[in-house]
Amino acid sequence: MAEVSYYTKEGLEKLKEELQYLKTTVRASISKQIAEARDKGDLSENAEYDAAKEAQGLHEAKIAQMQEAVANARLLDESKIDTSKVLALSIVKIKNIKNGATMSYQLVSETEADLKTGKISVASPIAKGLLGKKVGDTTEIMVPAGKMEFEILEITR
Repeated sequence: MAEVSYYTKEGLEKLKEELQYLKTTVRASISKQIAEARDKGDLSENAEYDAAKEAQGLHEAKIAQMQEAVANARLLDESKIDTSKVLALSIVKIKNIKNGATMSYQLVSETEADLKTGKISVASPIAKGLLGKKVGDTTEIMVPAGKMEFEILEITR
């Protein structure tokens, strides 16, 4: 059974746009490459044809995977997110107890995660450690560098 993923409206639109691009532009490009390779003669000894067919197979697999992701996507209404505890799509301001550094992250689906913009996957160790916590709670989270202790300062959407 496929895993359900939760998306913001923008994230789901981006996923659908990428799928459409793959189904139209890229698919047409690969078909053109196959046709050009086919025109070059004997297919049994045509490495260019074999490479184009392999690229087509990989591309179709990627399309199928993305179609499944879209089919299992659920859109979250950000206005209905409870801000009393950390949930998916929450924006959480946390403080590292050890060094006093504060940071803010939004917990998003794996495909929307982008650390540069402050979006981390709900499947990441930090997000897993924050889920369900409330403002004022402290939590110890095991990260690759070892255990870190964080205090939740603020939860918004």
